[in-house]
Amino acid sequence: MSSNSSLTRHSIIPVSLLLVLGTGLVYWFGESWLRHFLLYLSKARWARNLVSNLPPAKVVARRFVAGETIEDAVAVARQLNQRGMHVTMDYLGESVSTIKEAEAARDEILRLFDRIEREKLDATVSVKLSQLGLKIDTGQTFKNVRSLAARASEYGNRLRIDMEESVLVDITLDIYRRLRYDEGFSNVGVVVQSYLYRTEDDVRRLVDEGASVRLCKGAYMEPANVAFPEKQDSDDNFVKLMQIMLSEKARQNGMYLGVATHDEQMVNATRSFVQREGIDAHEFEFQMLYGIRRDLQESLVNEGYQVRIYVPYGTAWYPYFVRRLAERPANLWFFLSNLVRR
Repeated sequence: MSSNSSLTRHSIIPVSLLLVLGTGLVYWFGESWLRHFLLYLSKARWARNLVSNLPPAKVVARRFVAGETIEDAVAVARQLNQRGMHVTMDYLGESVSTIKEAEAARDEILRLFDRIEREKLDATVSVKLSQLGLKIDTGQTFKNVRSLAARASEYGNRLRIDMEESVLVDITLDIYRRLRYDEGFSNVGVVVQSYLYRTEDDVRRLVDEGASVRLCKGAYMEPANVAFPEKQDSDDNFVKLMQIMLSEKARQNGMYLGVATHDEQMVNATRSFVQREGIDAHEFEFQMLYGIRRDLQESLVNEGYQVRIYVPYGTAWYPYFVRRLAERPANLWFFLSNLVRR
């Protein structure tokens, strides 16, 4: 065995022990403990440094991340388009620590819009405001995201503002509304999360505004006084919010909904509602993450539904990857089995 191979295998040991600990938490305390454990690891710098330098981890992460470059993302987007799927592309990164980093992210995303236009891809772009400096300077953040909305508008494209942790919800919605109503960028959309108690109130206002919204469950660690601690409550709220945003009132106001889930119960609840209400399949879309439930993605396309795939790329893949493990235990077992084999 070579020294490099030996080093890699020895480096895997602490990672495997961490994941075994997480598995033990599931056995003794339930699946929610595993989720909290993984969400902690997604923010832990020491864990990021450990895992990010493991070549096997990078390889396994490619199931969920297109690659590290625009070229990688474009190749994946083109393949998905050829399979009848829409795409939203995301240059990974969040919570930058300097304005220079925020401006570098802005410039990369501007290049991404240029590349989408040049390649004639059926693809929009999603962005996190903390990647553009939200935790440093809100004024500069607004300038950065405005430049992205303007570039998207120039090409007849769309920009989606992702939602992050609960403390950023108000400022995120404020920036979204400034862009759409004060600046006139009707091509900007936003995201809401069903696990937050406040989201129903946010949704009812967005319905009145005729917004373009992605509905997801949420993938951040939140206290029990802010978010539903039990999965079933979050799921029930997801269905309720989906029905509000696909209601006749919402559609008449011009609202367009992206139902972002891989949970077949949520997919089936949406199917049942639109069939019962006579809603055309082109009045909304399902949205799913690259590499997760490919069988379900294909099935929905074959049934005539619109499906948009979230395609992330970039070197800052670790937090995104670990949150995907937290969302669905099957992803964790996939990671462990592949890591051990390498």
